[in-house]
Amino acid sequence: MTAPVFLDTNVLVYLFANEDPQRQQVAEQLYMQTAADGSTVISTQVLQELFSVTTRTMRSAISPITARLALQELAEHQVVQVTPRMILQAASRSVSDQLSMWDAVIVEAALAGGCRTLYSEDFQNGRAFGPLRVVDPFRAS
Repeated sequence: MTAPVFLDTNVLVYLFANEDPQRQQVAEQLYMQTAADGSTVISTQVLQELFSVTTRTMRSAISPITARLALQELAEHQVVQVTPRMILQAASRSVSDQLSMWDAVIVEAALAGGCRTLYSEDFQNGRAFGPLRVVDPFRAS
Protein backbone atom coordinates (compact mmCIF):
# COMPACT_ATOMS: atom_id res chain seq x y z
CA MET A 1 0.00 0.00 0.00
CA THR A 2 1.14 3.52 -0.75
CA ALA A 3 1.97 5.83 2.16
CA PRO A 4 -1.11 7.66 3.47
CA VAL A 5 -1.62 11.29 2.41
CA PHE A 6 -4.00 13.79 3.94
CA LEU A 7 -6.35 15.80 1.73
CA ASP A 8 -7.38 19.14 3.20
CA THR A 9 -10.89 20.48 2.69
CA ASN A 10 -9.71 23.19 0.30
CA VAL A 11 -8.39 20.56 -2.12
CA LEU A 12 -11.60 18.54 -2.06
CA VAL A 13 -13.78 21.63 -2.57
CA TYR A 14 -12.23 22.04 -6.02
CA LEU A 15 -13.79 18.71 -7.04
CA PHE A 16 -17.05 20.70 -7.17
CA ALA A 17 -15.78 24.17 -8.15
CA ASN A 18 -16.81 24.56 -11.77
CA GLU A 19 -15.59 28.15 -11.87
CA ASP A 20 -11.93 27.04 -11.73
CA PRO A 21 -11.57 24.18 -14.23
CA GLN A 22 -7.77 24.03 -13.98
CA ARG A 23 -7.81 23.53 -10.21
CA GLN A 24 -10.77 21.19 -10.54
CA GLN A 25 -8.73 19.01 -12.89
CA VAL A 26 -5.75 18.95 -10.51
CA ALA A 27 -8.03 18.07 -7.57
CA GLU A 28 -9.73 15.31 -9.58
CA GLN A 29 -6.41 13.78 -10.63
CA LEU A 30 -5.06 13.88 -7.08
CA TYR A 31 -8.20 12.39 -5.58
CA MET A 32 -8.47 9.67 -8.22
CA GLN A 33 -4.80 8.74 -7.68
CA THR A 34 -5.05 8.57 -3.89
CA ALA A 35 -8.40 6.75 -4.02
CA ALA A 36 -7.01 4.19 -6.47
CA ASP A 37 -3.91 3.42 -4.39
CA GLY A 38 -5.71 3.52 -1.04
CA SER A 39 -3.69 6.40 0.37
CA THR A 40 -6.51 8.93 0.96
CA VAL A 41 -6.82 10.16 4.53
CA ILE A 42 -9.28 12.81 5.70
CA SER A 43 -10.78 13.76 9.05
CA THR A 44 -14.20 14.31 10.52
CA GLN A 45 -13.43 18.04 10.35
CA VAL A 46 -12.86 17.77 6.58
CA LEU A 47 -16.20 16.01 6.12
CA GLN A 48 -18.02 18.73 8.07
CA GLU A 49 -16.27 21.62 6.32
CA LEU A 50 -16.76 20.09 2.87
CA PHE A 51 -20.51 19.78 3.36
CA SER A 52 -20.77 23.34 4.64
CA VAL A 53 -18.64 24.92 1.92
CA THR A 54 -20.09 23.01 -1.03
CA THR A 55 -23.71 23.60 -0.02
CA ARG A 56 -23.55 27.13 1.37
CA THR A 57 -20.35 29.07 0.77
CA MET A 58 -19.22 28.04 -2.69
CA ARG A 59 -20.31 30.24 -5.60
CA SER A 60 -21.58 27.21 -7.56
CA ALA A 61 -23.13 25.46 -4.55
CA ILE A 62 -24.29 21.88 -4.91
CA SER A 63 -27.41 20.32 -3.45
CA PRO A 64 -27.26 18.85 0.04
CA ILE A 65 -28.15 15.46 -1.46
CA THR A 66 -25.15 15.59 -3.82
CA ALA A 67 -22.91 16.77 -0.99
CA ARG A 68 -24.08 13.93 1.23
CA LEU A 69 -23.30 11.41 -1.51
CA ALA A 70 -19.80 12.89 -1.78
CA LEU A 71 -19.35 12.55 2.00
CA GLN A 72 -20.54 8.96 1.82
CA GLU A 73 -17.87 8.18 -0.78
CA LEU A 74 -15.15 10.00 1.16
CA ALA A 75 -16.12 8.18 4.35
CA GLU A 76 -15.03 4.94 2.68
CA HIS A 77 -11.41 6.12 2.99
CA GLN A 78 -9.43 6.38 6.21
CA VAL A 79 -11.17 8.99 8.35
CA VAL A 80 -9.38 10.33 11.42
CA GLN A 81 -11.79 11.04 14.25
CA VAL A 82 -10.98 14.41 15.82
CA THR A 83 -10.71 13.78 19.55
CA PRO A 84 -10.51 16.09 22.57
CA ARG A 85 -6.82 15.17 22.93
CA MET A 86 -6.14 16.23 19.34
CA ILE A 87 -7.96 19.50 19.94
CA LEU A 88 -5.76 20.20 22.98
CA GLN A 89 -2.63 19.37 20.96
CA ALA A 90 -3.90 21.63 18.17
CA ALA A 91 -4.43 24.47 20.64
CA SER A 92 -0.76 24.22 21.64
CA ARG A 93 0.33 23.93 18.00
CA SER A 94 -1.79 26.95 17.09
CA VAL A 95 0.28 29.06 19.46
CA SER A 96 3.69 27.48 18.84
CA ASP A 97 3.40 27.36 15.03
CA GLN A 98 1.24 30.47 14.63
CA LEU A 99 -1.62 28.65 12.90
CA SER A 100 -5.35 29.13 13.06
CA MET A 101 -6.98 26.59 15.32
CA TRP A 102 -8.70 24.98 12.31
CA ASP A 103 -5.40 24.54 10.47
CA ALA A 104 -3.74 23.19 13.61
CA VAL A 105 -6.47 20.53 13.93
CA ILE A 106 -5.85 19.54 10.28
CA VAL A 107 -2.13 19.09 11.04
CA GLU A 108 -2.88 17.01 14.13
CA ALA A 109 -5.33 14.83 12.21
CA ALA A 110 -2.80 14.27 9.41
CA LEU A 111 -0.15 13.26 11.93
CA ALA A 112 -2.61 10.97 13.75
CA GLY A 113 -3.39 9.34 10.40
CA GLY A 114 0.26 8.49 9.87
CA CYS A 115 0.58 10.88 6.94
CA ARG A 116 3.86 12.36 5.78
CA THR A 117 2.20 14.55 3.14
CA LEU A 118 -0.59 17.08 3.62
CA TYR A 119 -2.11 18.37 0.38
CA SER A 120 -3.40 21.88 1.04
CA GLU A 121 -3.29 25.37 -0.37
CA ASP A 122 -3.79 26.94 3.07
CA PHE A 123 -0.20 26.50 4.27
CA GLN A 124 3.17 27.51 2.89
CA ASN A 125 4.21 24.97 0.27
CA GLY A 126 6.99 22.81 1.71
CA ARG A 127 6.35 23.75 5.33
CA ALA A 128 7.08 20.90 7.71
CA PHE A 129 5.44 19.91 10.96
CA GLY A 130 7.74 17.22 12.28
CA PRO A 131 7.57 14.39 9.74
CA LEU A 132 4.59 16.00 7.93
CA ARG A 133 5.29 18.11 4.83
CA VAL A 134 2.78 20.41 3.13
CA VAL A 135 2.38 20.19 -0.64
CA ASP A 136 0.24 22.72 -2.52
CA PRO A 137 -1.04 20.67 -5.46
CA PHE A 138 -2.07 23.84 -7.32
CA ARG A 139 1.26 25.62 -7.07
CA ALA A 140 2.50 24.48 -10.49
CA SER A 141 -0.90 24.99 -12.08
